Amino acid sequence: MSHPAFFDDVATIVLRDPLAELLGAAEGGIVEYRYAEAVKLAGHSCPTVAGAWLMNRRALAALYPGERPERGAIRVDFRDAATAGVTGVIAAVTTLITGATYDTGFKGLGGRFDRRQRLFFDAAIGGELRFQRLDTGAAVDVSYRPEHVPPDAALPGLMPKVLAGAASEAEHAEFRRLWQERVRRILIEHADDEALVALTPLP
Repeated sequence: MSHPAFFDDVATIVLRDPLAELLGAAEGGIVEYRYAEAVKLAGHSCPTVAGAWLMNRRALAALYPGERPERGAIRVDFRDAATAGVTGVIAAVTTLITGATYDTGFKGLGGRFDRRQRLFFDAAIGGELRFQRLDTGAAVDVSYRPEHVPPDAALPGLMPKVLAGAASEAEHAEFRRLWQERVRRILIEHADDEALVALTPLP
């Protein structure tokens, strides 16, 4: 897939998946995810997909300091309903990275590696998402505030023309460039910006 060059500069997310190790899918169970894979899953690159990537990356880093996060051993709660707003997109990216599902995931082998009952919605939590380790109970709330990286001033005027099919080829090209430039700024320039992704460890 041909994609914007900055995709390759986005920090990857590396986890250890004991199931992948057991079945020989990944040496040592080490699985590395790249932003382009989240884009393929979602079908597009936008501030929401970028935010989902950053929320997962920062939450996992906080829960597993100095060690690889364990894929399949993480519970994720969403404050909103599954069908509300962009929740479904964020949940899909989260499932890709953590392996967490509600009832559609892998059922396990020999009583191990069950990926179900790990993803929940309509939760009474402080942040937009809550990530929790199933082994230690450690948890962190995260929230994403894309307004802290606003779009170029020209983008709002171009969007209606593009969506209506009334934009010229040059206008459509500029729209694409400005759209992905905002995504680039979110993922590269503001990846560790606490104003963009707020993180609250829980006692």
